Amino acid sequence: MLEIGTEAPDFTLPDQNGDLKTLSDYRGSKVVLYFYPRDNTSGCTKQAIGFAELHPQFKEQGAVVIGVSKDSVASHKKFEEKYGLPFTLLSDTELEVLQAYEVWQEKKLYGKVSMDVVRSTYLIDEHGIIAKAFGKVKAADNPSQMLQELEGGA
Repeated sequence: MLEIGTEAPDFTLPDQNGDLKTLSDYRGSKVVLYFYPRDNTSGCTKQAIGFAELHPQFKEQGAVVIGVSKDSVASHKKFEEKYGLPFTLLSDTELEVLQAYEVWQEKKLYGKVSMDVVRSTYLIDEHGIIAKAFGKVKAADNPSQMLQELEGGA
């Protein structure tokens, strides 16, 4: 995980509509930047729906929610439409941002070792500084956890 108090690495990635989004464009807003393994899997769907349900409260806190995975733009679009997701999903097929945020890591599943996304969430303040960093988050709990961090003055 990147260190709290350091500048969040800037990046530009395509969203679910194919439009390029740059992190620094969100300066002045808090950013909940969450990294997840795959669209349309059980945990990732629970996490996305949780963020969608709490989206009005995130907006009240002056925060934008951005999800990032290595899925394609087309996959993100289907995921967004299937669940009515009201926030940005970014496609990092080249793994550049996943690596920059140190969430592309070795994982073990059933004794098999592979590289994949470790579900992680960063809270970035209005100045582009990492205010909070959470690794290995629980998909279902992460949205409410992040809202509590915002409400607590993060």
